[in-house]
Amino acid sequence: MKQLLITTTLILATVGFATAQQKKTPASPPAEATAMFGGKAVSIKYGSPSVKGRKIFGGLVPFGEVWRAGANSATALHTETDLMIGSLSVPKGDYTIYVLPSATEWMLIINKQTGQWGTEYSQSNDLGRVKMTVKATPALVESYKMTLTAAALQLEWENTVATIPVKAK
Repeated sequence: MKQLLITTTLILATVGFATAQQKKTPASPPAEATAMFGGKAVSIKYGSPSVKGRKIFGGLVPFGEVWRAGANSATALHTETDLMIGSLSVPKGDYTIYVLPSATEWMLIINKQTGQWGTEYSQSNDLGRVKMTVKATPALVESYKMTLTAAALQLEWENTVATIPVKAK
């Protein structure tokens, strides 16, 4: 009887610990996209939310409103080299990335203000805006994902993928 009580207690403690660990996982976990440009690092830090059955673009993320390009803190861009993002010249440094989505096109916004939460956005701090190529994905993308290569930046979520060329200056 004593052995059964000890075993039951250990099982319940293990299950309780596992449940507590699962609850600590954030709804929109932090993610990072990185690439090297001529030996210099470029990184983007963002929160990666999930669809969870919701309508994302034109719903949770309204068309015609500036979006933080992720969840939680505003999406942070750090570049150790000067870049060309589309037709926009971006000097090395720290920036915030926003997106202005519509049903037919997206504008990528590079903003000079950094460290803000969510969409604490001021257009007066824009370095610039550039048009992204937008198309439908072949399948649902459940978790928001940014991919950065030495040739492009790509944002994927729900049924949309937006891309823009990136290169070292």
